[in-house]
Amino acid sequence: MDRRDFLGMVAAGALGAGRLSSAAMALGQRRRRRPNIVLILADDLGYEELGCQGNADIPTPNIDSLARNGVRFTDGYVTAPVCCPSRAGLITGRYQTRFGHELNAIGLKNKDANVGLPLSERTIADYLKAAGYATGMVGKWHIGGTAPYHPQQRGFDEFFGFLHEGHFFLPPPYSGSTLRLRAKEPLYDLENPILRGTEPVDEPEYLTEALTREALDYIDRRKDEPFFLYLPYNAVHSPLQATLDDVDRFKHLDSHRAIFAGMLTSLDDGVGEVLAKLRRHGLEEDTLIFFLSDNGGPTAELTSSNLPLRGGKGQLFEGGVRVPFIMQWKGTLPEGMVYDQSVSALDILPTAAGAAGARLPEDAALDGVDLIPYLTGKKTSLPHEVLFWRYGPQKAVRVGKWKLLNVPSKLGKPVQLYDLSKDIAEENDLSESRPEVVKELSAILEELNSQMVEPLWGPKKKQKP
Repeated sequence: MDRRDFLGMVAAGALGAGRLSSAAMALGQRRRRRPNIVLILADDLGYEELGCQGNADIPTPNIDSLARNGVRFTDGYVTAPVCCPSRAGLITGRYQTRFGHELNAIGLKNKDANVGLPLSERTIADYLKAAGYATGMVGKWHIGGTAPYHPQQRGFDEFFGFLHEGHFFLPPPYSGSTLRLRAKEPLYDLENPILRGTEPVDEPEYLTEALTREALDYIDRRKDEPFFLYLPYNAVHSPLQATLDDVDRFKHLDSHRAIFAGMLTSLDDGVGEVLAKLRRHGLEEDTLIFFLSDNGGPTAELTSSNLPLRGGKGQLFEGGVRVPFIMQWKGTLPEGMVYDQSVSALDILPTAAGAAGARLPEDAALDGVDLIPYLTGKKTSLPHEVLFWRYGPQKAVRVGKWKLLNVPSKLGKPVQLYDLSKDIAEENDLSESRPEVVKELSAILEELNSQMVEPLWGPKKKQKP
C-alpha cells in the first residue's frame, strides 16, 4: 500500500480503528526502508544508441522504460573519454585527476602492482557498506588488476566478473555466436579470467547473459536488506561478438552493425530482467537506479553513434564525454522528466549516499552533488556551474553554455570555444570572435588544472636537454 492508497482509504472511511493502525504501521515500515541502489554501466555506448536518445534501428525498450518512468539527462557527462579513468571518477565522486588516475590502464599495465585506484581513495561501496548496505559488484572492474585493488578490497562484499579492460563474450571456440575481431585483437582473456571473488571460474554462457544471471541471483539473496548492486556490463565494448539468435533479429542491417545491434539487444534484455526481478520482489519503488555509459562510442570500431555530437571515445569533444544518462526512483523522482542542465557521473556517489542516509565525512572532498533536490524542485540553482576535464594533452572546461577546449594539433586548433546552447555538434568555433570568453574560461581552466596532480602512470616524459 502506498501513501496515496492509504489516504484514499482513510478518506473513504474504509478502515476501522484496528485496520487503520495496521495500515499506518505498514506504511511507516515502508517509509523506513532505505532504498536499494542499482548502478548499471554500459561500456562504450554512444550517445544516440538508445531509443530514448533517438536510435530508430535498434529497439531498447527496457532501458527506455527507465527514462519513461524516471529522469533522462540531455547533458549527462563522464569525467574521461576512456574506460579506466572514467570509472575512477564515477566510483569515488572525485575528479580522478586529483589523485593521478588520469590515463587508461591496458594490457601489461593492468598487471602492474602500482596501477590502480589509489588506496587512499574511498569508493561508493565503502560509504554504503559503512552505512549498513550489502554491497555487490557484477561485471567489468578496470581500475586495478592486482590483489590490493580487487573490488573486495574496495568496499564490495561480493564480486563476479573480470578485472582488466575487456573480455570475449564466449569462451573458445565461440560456438553459437558470431565474432568480428580487429586484425591484431589481443587474446587478453588468457590472463584476465572470470572470477567469483578471487577464484577463476569457467563461464560457458554468453557473458552479458551470465552477468545478468549473477545480478538476478544477488537481488534474490539480498532482497530483505538494503543493498547496493554495481552492474558494469562490458557490452558493447569490443570485440564485436553476439549470439546468432540476437544477430538474427537484425537481418535488415549490414553484418557489422547487426553484430553491434545483437550485443546492445542482449544488454537491454538484461536491464529488463533486472527490472522484472525488482518488481517481482516488490522493490521497484524502493530502488534508486542509475544507467549510463562510461564514455562515448568508438564509431569506426563498433558502429556506435554519438550523433549529433562531435567526436567519440578518446576525445574531449562532446561525443567522447557526453553520454546516455538516466535515473529512476519511482514515487520519488518525477516520471518522464527530461533535465537539460549539466550533470556528471561524479554526482552518483553523493546522490546515492544522500538517498541511503550514508554519512559522508567532512574530508570526503567530493566534486559531485546530490541530484535529488534539483530533480524534485527543492533546489532551483544549477547542479554545476563548472565542469572540468583533463586527459593527457587534452583539457576542457564547461561553464554554463560555454565550452573551451585545449587540444593537440591532430584534433584541430589548439584553443577552441563553442556555445553548446546553439551548437552541441561543436561545428562553429567562436574562439576568434569571442576572445573575452576565451580569456575568462582559460583562467577557470588553469585554476582547476592547478588543483590536479601528475598522472601516476603513462608514457614517460621526454627529459629536456
